[in-house]
Amino acid sequence: MSKFLFLRLLAVAAAVCALPAGVAAQERRVQHKPFIDERRFHYGFCIGLHDQGLSLADNGRIDPATGQQWMAENDTQNFGFSVGVLGEWRLSRYLSFRLTPGLHFGSKHIQFVERVSGQRQSQDMKSTYVGVSAGLKAAAPRFNNYRPYVLAGAGYMYDLTSGKHTLLRTKPSQLFVETGLGCDLYLPFFKLIPELKFCFGLGDVLQRRRPDLTDSSQLVYTQSVDRAVSHMVVLSFYFE
Repeated sequence: MSKFLFLRLLAVAAAVCALPAGVAAQERRVQHKPFIDERRFHYGFCIGLHDQGLSLADNGRIDPATGQQWMAENDTQNFGFSVGVLGEWRLSRYLSFRLTPGLHFGSKHIQFVERVSGQRQSQDMKSTYVGVSAGLKAAAPRFNNYRPYVLAGAGYMYDLTSGKHTLLRTKPSQLFVETGLGCDLYLPFFKLIPELKFCFGLGDVLQRRRPDLTDSSQLVYTQSVDRAVSHMVVLSFYFE
């Protein structure tokens, strides 16, 4: 993740957190949807943007046949589109259990550079993730029509397009730990929930066995990578 992107996401997170503080000094106002949080179960849907990436660790391997040494990196941000649904079970006044199935359409751009000659190869790894996330949401007391919260949980995703990747291929099944923050905004006719979530992959997802390759010389790209770990940043807008 680039420094510029990280600063932008940090600014969004700070803005979300600052919403309640900005109204703390104001007088209390008429509350929209005052009893919506009293329901045992909540349902909704979401749309959003995400940036998915792949952290690659090179192993420094030199090809004995050609003497080449390839290095790989996820060199650009590729923003994708996310849609999903929300199911929330109220456990207490401040704690809820959430289940959020969804789809994530995006890609990861991988750049390979040969250390000596500077030769380059690239791969655009398009991904269609079908996944589900489960976790706990801890919310602050409501003030007027704002209620910030933090969340933590885990997610499982299956990449429907991983079998079409060429130079590198990842395993279709991936596990993530997730953490984030957001704010419930109570509007006159519905509740809007902007949320920023960080997903960190668990384990190596590099597919090392490549019987699909018809050109054996392309195996050098897989052999040059020691480890590949997925990660994702998701900015979602829930409607409830």
